Amino acid sequence: MSSKDEIRLCEAQELARMDWGQLEDGEYARDYLTALLADTPTRHVHNVRTQLLGLLAGGRVMPVTVNDAEYDNSYVCSPYTHFVAYAREELDMLDSRLLKRLFTPVLAGLGLWMKRSRCNQIAIVNNWLLSTNLYHAWTAEQAGEIARFCAKKFPRHVIAFRSVCQRLCPELYSGLKQAGCIMVPSRYVYLFHPDWPGEGTWRVRNTLSRDRKLLAKSGYRVLRHDELAEGQAERIVELYNALYLDKYSRLNPQFSEEFVRLAMRRRTLTLIGLEKDGRLDGILGYFVRNGVMTTPLFGYDTRLPRETGLYRMLSSLLVQEAEREGLLLHQSAGVGAFKAHRGAIGEPEYTAVYVRHLPPYRRWIWQALAFLLERIGIRLVEKYEL
Repeated sequence: MSSKDEIRLCEAQELARMDWGQLEDGEYARDYLTALLADTPTRHVHNVRTQLLGLLAGGRVMPVTVNDAEYDNSYVCSPYTHFVAYAREELDMLDSRLLKRLFTPVLAGLGLWMKRSRCNQIAIVNNWLLSTNLYHAWTAEQAGEIARFCAKKFPRHVIAFRSVCQRLCPELYSGLKQAGCIMVPSRYVYLFHPDWPGEGTWRVRNTLSRDRKLLAKSGYRVLRHDELAEGQAERIVELYNALYLDKYSRLNPQFSEEFVRLAMRRRTLTLIGLEKDGRLDGILGYFVRNGVMTTPLFGYDTRLPRETGLYRMLSSLLVQEAEREGLLLHQSAGVGAFKAHRGAIGEPEYTAVYVRHLPPYRRWIWQALAFLLERIGIRLVEKYEL
């Protein structure tokens, strides 16, 4: 086996001695991982407690998070939070009393079953502690080898891969499935590419044009990454919190000012802001991997009137970035109708779980989840979002 084919786990000391320049995206991985390992992940993402390791595979280093329980973690490290606690919050927002009465006891029973199955005794591969994990161009063979390697290293843990989308990563998807992973639907996400036929329709072009005109006439100044100062980190966190924590859910990753300052210094995220009269009112932060960009940091001043259109303007900036760079834009989940009207295509996203090495009572919950979410969950999302 060549060094490029080698697979091994690395702790902080070994990562510190690594020749990052020989690795694909090595500088990015170095800047991100060494900071989180030096300061602990909790300092950067407040609601995440986890052991963080580096996995060397295919000439790349990626993070692996290892947990044993931590049921109050953000969903980025806790399947219990994702499939039970977060789902319970979303259920409360539905207008249908019938669905609430039907699914409330189902979620309660599911939560008990997941805890008894030790669902949070889990190692998550390529987990950057962000809402969306983007993957390199893994082959199907590499994906299977990594799953089996991790199962040997963590014989009592579920091995998981979040954010697996068949349209984005067909080789990864097929390799994990062939290796015996259970594909559990986790989100319904929206993808946009400037070259896809959908953007060519008159309605989409017209909507995107109106968004650009709104930004041009708004009086807001677009601040590129290098125009933002570290002193604005507190305001950036405030804007993110206003949208993702206060409006949506505190189960989303709770980024710290240190996380934002790391993004500013090391460009672990490319930041773009909207400023008027010396006040920062909107922010987005994206990163790119394998021709795909996604935006884990996004927020605006929700106290301003809705007619201001900050969400529309930030979304327009993202689309313009994707068009300028010729990238596919992963727009995450939620507000499906808004994104579809602007040319995005909805796709199911999966958490692939490898549990073949675990006893049956720990496997059954994942098989049940996959069945229920494939048959019911995805259909409900399509009905209520589009």
